Amino acid sequence: MPVPHQITSLLEDTGGAPLPARIGATPPGRLGRYEIVSEIGRGAMGVVYRARDPVINREVALKTIPLAAEFDGRELEEARAKFFREAETAGRLSHPHIVTIYDAGEQGGTAYIAMELLRGRHLVEYAAAAGLLPPAIAIEVTARLADALHYAHQQGVVHRDVKPANVMFDPPSGELKITDFGIARLTDSGRTRTGLVLGTPSFMSPEQLQGRAVTGRTDLFSLAVTLFQLLTGQLPFRADSMPALMFKIAHDAPPPIAVVRPGLPAGLQSFFERALAKEPADRHASGAEFAEALRRLNTPGRD
Repeated sequence: MPVPHQITSLLEDTGGAPLPARIGATPPGRLGRYEIVSEIGRGAMGVVYRARDPVINREVALKTIPLAAEFDGRELEEARAKFFREAETAGRLSHPHIVTIYDAGEQGGTAYIAMELLRGRHLVEYAAAAGLLPPAIAIEVTARLADALHYAHQQGVVHRDVKPANVMFDPPSGELKITDFGIARLTDSGRTRTGLVLGTPSFMSPEQLQGRAVTGRTDLFSLAVTLFQLLTGQLPFRADSMPALMFKIAHDAPPPIAVVRPGLPAGLQSFFERALAKEPADRHASGAEFAEALRRLNTPGRD
């Protein structure tokens, strides 16, 4: 959906330098047929490299997952099968705001996914108090992400780990992409060697933390947490320990957003009351409905 003219102007004013490469261990020279150029990021699951596909001379982002370091024996075989199944599912998604997957493979116990090389920064850069986007932009960006999730959910794909770190945004061009579809499912039943379940509890829904069924409405809860942070620079649920955080997410209401940041559209309070409802059935029914509710807030005088 085209960005309204006034939103485009605001986007052009916010900047958007590329993410700097991070210094780490010497990267491998090649993974599969891909020639490694440099490291561009690290996360809980592994390293992301800038790489080149020599067959068609295309630069890609190569996300690596050290399966052999996290699993062994039967668990390794199950994780490998799940990885390729989820990579295939993610590779079938085709949407302007979902990163394109080109290929997947494994070498020496390291699985990798080749995807389009994106411009911009992780949305985390705009979730801190010092770097917040204008509210109209944060709302429109979130509406677009809801559009993308609606499309994925219609294909039967639930992301399961929606958060700013899994979104890339380039304000000058307006390019916006959700990444890491399928990666969270890979780790759902697996644990690291330290015994910690991978994931980001601050963005998880009550049902996700409680091990209940996960649906598209789970993603929308996480997206609402993301929007709250983009608008205020803080998370709606905060605590000093994991048990206390889990309790707050499951039982407590977030602080009124007008108290956290005065001057935002008045309708945001009722939006968050629904979007962050504890029971999935009480939330927006779909990403399309979620997006429509947000766009009404961005259009003064609209019913």
